[in-house]
This record gives sequence, structure tokens and C-alpha cells, in this order.
Amino acid sequence: MAALTLAAGFMVAPAAHASDGTYAALGDSYAVAVGSNTYDTPATDCRRGPTSYPRLWAAQHPSYTFVEAACSGATTADVINTQIPQIPSNATLVTVQVGGNDVGFVDVLENCILTISDSDCLSGVAQSEAAAQNVLPAALAQTYAAIRAQAPNARVIVVGYPRLYTIGGDCGILGLSDTERTALNGAADVLAGVTATAAANAGFTFLDARPVFDPHSICSGNGEWLNSLDWSKIDESYHPTATGYADGYLPALDALTG
Repeated sequence: MAALTLAAGFMVAPAAHASDGTYAALGDSYAVAVGSNTYDTPATDCRRGPTSYPRLWAAQHPSYTFVEAACSGATTADVINTQIPQIPSNATLVTVQVGGNDVGFVDVLENCILTISDSDCLSGVAQSEAAAQNVLPAALAQTYAAIRAQAPNARVIVVGYPRLYTIGGDCGILGLSDTERTALNGAADVLAGVTATAAANAGFTFLDARPVFDPHSICSGNGEWLNSLDWSKIDESYHPTATGYADGYLPALDALTG
């Protein structure tokens, strides 16, 4: 979710295989490589890198032409205005992961960490949930309609966000009580529900990341697949690790695409 550069994507065409189709990846920081600590050189503000689940899927399917349009910080408006135009009209597969920035989820997280009282955190969470319920449905519907218009024959998979925390005990996260962690997980559930409904209304497939990541969420003590708070690498915090992309998102996408 992080800072946005309206950078053009790039296309990788297979050299040794006849193309079986074209895969276009759209979205925000969860759809690139933020959290993996490994990025393209020279780096750009889109923060793309080799460990993102779209790159990993494309590497497993070399007979597909791959178009990477996703960029860190993107909102639905950015996807509509700068990413969807990069989709070839003959695309056969599109993934899109967007919505977290529209409802200010990163700002809510930072507010919960920095505020002293639970009430300040919970107020911000409530505002984010209200935006998800009242504003995001129309934005997602517009985004999904634009994808369908651009790629009329593509299979479209809408990729969701995980819950962040396992509740219970102290796992060394300063500034976040169990009450706040529970509220943040609840906001993730609201976002997932709104996104799943919008995907279904568009006739798209929804990839629910919550059951995939729940056993490996922050404070799980079970090979966590999400980065906890790190003030020295604040933009990496609350994003998947390289393992989360490879062992979480990629197999879930494989299960839907075959």
C-alpha cells in the first residue's frame, strides 16, 4: 500500500514457447514485492521485485506473456487510470488486488500504533470500516467493469488481503493491545466481505487470503508470513514476507488457475 509512482508496467514475452495466453497483474503494494526486501534494480517507487506472487506465477507459466502493471500505493482510481489501459485486449488472465489504500488502512494502522488509548485506535478503525462499506463498493464496481471492458474474455481473479494478527498474549508489538488487534482483524474482515461481494457481482473469482495466512499471521509464532512493525523499515511492515508471497499467495493462486 506505500507511496505511488504512476510508472508504466513491463511486458515479458516468452522466448521458447508459443504463448498460451496473456496474464496481466494489477494492484497495490501487496501485488508487487513490498515486504520481501528484494526489489528490482534500479528501484522505482512501484517497488516491484522478483518475489511477488504475479512474478512467481508467471515464472511457473513461461508460455504466458506477462504484463505487470501493479504499483505500490495504488488506489482504485490509479488502477482505472494507469493500470487497466496496459492490459492487452486479448488477455486471458487478470489478477487485481486493490482497495486497502482507498479506505486508508495504512493510516489506521499507524494511528493505532502511535495513539495511547484504545478509543483513538477504535475510532480510526470504525472510520475505515465505514469507508469500506459506503464508498468502496462503487469504486470496486467501477474498477471491475473497466477491467471487463478492457479484457472481455479474460478470467479475472480478485485477490484479498489477510488478517494481520493472532490474538492472545504479548508478541512484542508496542502500542497495540489485544483489543486493537481484534479491531484491526475485524476491519480486514469487513474489507474482505465488501471485496468478495463486489467480485461476485462482477462475475469474478475471489481469492480469500484470510484462511491462507491465518496460521502464519503476526504473533502466531508459527513461521510468520507477514512482517510485524519495524520502525527502521516502516514501509515493509504489515506486508507479506518473501515466504508469504511464495508459500501463501502463490499456492492459493495456483489452486484457482491450475
